[in-house]
Parts: sequence; structure tokens; C-alpha cells
Amino acid sequence: MLQTIQRTVYRFCRWLVWVFYPRITVEGAENLPDEPVVAVGNHAQMNGPITSVLYYPRKRKTWCAGQMMRLKEVPAYAYQDFWSGKPKAVRWFYKILSYLIAPLCVCIFNHADTIGVWRDGRIINTFKQTVNALKEGSDVVIFPECPEEHNHIVHAFQENFTDVAKLYYKQTGEALPFVPIYVCPALRKLVIGKPVYYDPQVPITSQRHDLCEKLMDAITALAEALPEHTVVPYPNLPKSKYPSSRKGQ
Repeated sequence: MLQTIQRTVYRFCRWLVWVFYPRITVEGAENLPDEPVVAVGNHAQMNGPITSVLYYPRKRKTWCAGQMMRLKEVPAYAYQDFWSGKPKAVRWFYKILSYLIAPLCVCIFNHADTIGVWRDGRIINTFKQTVNALKEGSDVVIFPECPEEHNHIVHAFQENFTDVAKLYYKQTGEALPFVPIYVCPALRKLVIGKPVYYDPQVPITSQRHDLCEKLMDAITALAEALPEHTVVPYPNLPKSKYPSSRKGQ
């Protein structure tokens, strides 16, 4: 009964977001190879996950913070990740809000075709679920930015997500493609670039950084090829501090 109620609530919430969220145009879908891929994009705060759920052009699963799928872990994670940078005078409100949203978050993130990501021993399950999804023909969408700055388009990537390529090759004998995607709320676009392939002949420890650099460069190029626009950054900053897609402006 509880699962039925949660699925119904999720479908209603998804419908609400679809109604009120701006329509997104997908460009570059022809760059997706025939085989399953790991699509890697800029988080753009909540715009990345919303866009992947509503507009990604193929069957997909999306990585999400595992804490957002567990009722007891939502408040601390949500406050720290979303609102810890708010002015001190209003932080009390967001601490309360982090508890109020917990049941809804658990409902949504457990029914949105997600794969929970953990920073402890449970990360093994994350990789197992990811490889299984790829083997079943589903793409996997990952937004791996971290607080460290990289450039005016993307923040630096947490690099260990690339290890999934090694596991996938071990089980299938196929080199996994990573596809850069750029989420652009200002122009209402999701732009898909050309794939970057894992090289099974090179140790993954020697390849993580290079793969991430290539993907960050590709996402930056996708952004800069568009008309000038305001970039929605990874951190939850005031809109007055959002950067331009033209470097230095």
C-alpha cells in the first residue's frame, strides 16, 4: 500500500514539474552512439536532474545522492548541500524546511529511476547497479561536479565515477562511451556532445583525470558554442553572481 501511494505521489509531482518547468529543447541527440552510454553533465543546481528526468532522449537512470533516498539522512544532507550558505538570520528556517521536505524527497528519489550514490562502502552497490543498468540497455546520467572551481562553465569533477568503465569492460568486453551534456536553463536547451571512450589498455588510475578533463572541456565547448547566456552554476549562489558563458564577462 505504501509503495502504491508513493508511486502515485511521485507521478503527480512529476506531472506538476512537467507542467510548470520551462520546455527544454534537446540538441545533438544524433551524437549518442547505439550502445548504452554514461552521460556526464553540469549540475546547474536542480536543473540538471530535472532535465534528465523530463527530457533526456533515451531510457536512462540518474545518479543521485543516496542520502536523499533515506528518511533519516535527508535533513542533514539537504541543509548542508542546498542551504548552508544562506544568511545566518534565515538558516533556522531552512533547517526546519530540511525536515519538512524529507518524506517527499524519499518518495521522489526512490521512484525517479535513480541510482543512489554513497561515499562509504555502499558505493560498491552504486557501481553494480550502474553496470547492470548499462547491460540492460539503459543510459546512466551523472552530474559529478564538486565545490572546487574549474572554470566559468563547470566546477571540477569528482573523478571516481569513471571507474564504472573498468567494471563494465570486465563484464562485457566493451569500451564504455562517456557523453558530455550541457544543461542550459537560460536558453532552455539540453545539448549533447560527441562521446569520449574509455581505453581498456590504459589503467583506470591513469585515465580518470584525463577522461574528466576531456569531458569538462567538451561541456565548456558546448556552452561557449551557444549564444551568450547566463550559466547556472553548481553552487547555490545568488543570481547576481551567476557567470556569463563568455569568459571574463
